[in-house]
Amino acid sequence: MVFVVGITAAMFLGLGWVLQQRVAAASSQSAQLMSWRVLRQLIGSPRWWLGIGAMAAGQTLGAWALQLAAVTLVEPLLVTCLLFAFAISAYLARQPLRWQEIAGSAMLCAALAAFLAVGNPRPDLHSDPGWPSIAMATGLTAAVAAALVGLGKALGKTAGTVPQSVLLATASGVMYGLQDVATRAAIVVVQERNFAALITTVWPYLVLAAATAGVLLSQSAFRTARLDHALPPTAAAQPICGVALGVGLLGDRLSSSPVALAVEILCLIGMLAGVAAIGRSPALSAARDKGKERTRVIISRQVRESSRKRTSGAR
Repeated sequence: MVFVVGITAAMFLGLGWVLQQRVAAASSQSAQLMSWRVLRQLIGSPRWWLGIGAMAAGQTLGAWALQLAAVTLVEPLLVTCLLFAFAISAYLARQPLRWQEIAGSAMLCAALAAFLAVGNPRPDLHSDPGWPSIAMATGLTAAVAAALVGLGKALGKTAGTVPQSVLLATASGVMYGLQDVATRAAIVVVQERNFAALITTVWPYLVLAAATAGVLLSQSAFRTARLDHALPPTAAAQPICGVALGVGLLGDRLSSSPVALAVEILCLIGMLAGVAAIGRSPALSAARDKGKERTRVIISRQVRESSRKRTSGAR
C-alpha cells in the first residue's frame, strides 16, 4: 500500500513543481529573491494556485505514506517526483525522449529498488528524541540551509544565476526533508496519544516553518534559473536529508552490515546520478525558455501599445 500512496504522492508533487516553475519563470524579476514580494507576485496566477494544490495533494499523500512506513522508506519513493516532472514537462513542451532521459530514469529506479531491497527500512514508532536532540537536529539543518543560501547569494554575484539556483534548490530540499521528518514525528504523537497532545509538541510548528521556508526557497530557485537546474537538487537533497534525520533523530533503522552500508551508499550515489541525468532533459529546460519568451512577447506588446498611444496623442 505504501508504494502506491508514495508513487501517487510523487506524481502530484511532480505536477506541482512543473506548474509552479512555469509561472515563476515568467514572472517579473524585479522582486528580491526569498522575499514575500516573490509570493505576492505569484498568487495572482490561477496556474500557480493549481500547482500549489497539486503540491498540497502530494504532501497530504506523502504524510499518509509516512503514516504507513518509515521516513527512510518513503523518502526514496518521493524522489520519483522528478520522473513525473520530466514526463509532464516533456508532454507540455512536446519534446521527444532522449537516451540520457531514459538512462537516467532507469538508473534512478534501479538505485531506488536496490536501496529498498538492501536497506530494508524499518520505523521505530516509539522513538522519543527529546527536546535537546530536536533542537540540535533542527539547528544543524537550518544552519546547513542558511549556509547554502549565503553561498548561493555570493556566487550569484560572481558566477551567475545557475550556481545560485542550484544552491537555493538544495537548501529548499533540505527544508522539505526536515518537513517530512517533522510530519512523521507528528503522526507518531497522534498515534501514541491524541491530536490534542500534538499541539503541545514542537512538531506541527516545525512542519509549518520548514514548509514555508521550502516554498520560498524553491520559488526563488525557479525564478533564478531553468527547471533542469532548480528541480534536481531539490529532489536529491530532500530524501538524503530525510533519511539522515529519520535515522539520526527518529531512530529509523537500516541494515547496517558493512556490505549493506556499502550498497546503500552506492544506491544513493546512483540516485543522484539518475537525478542529474534526468535534470539535463531539454523538456525541463523548455519551461523556463517558454516562460521567458512569453514575457518578451508581453513586454513587446506593451511597448508597441504605449508607442501607439503616444503617436495618437501627438496627432
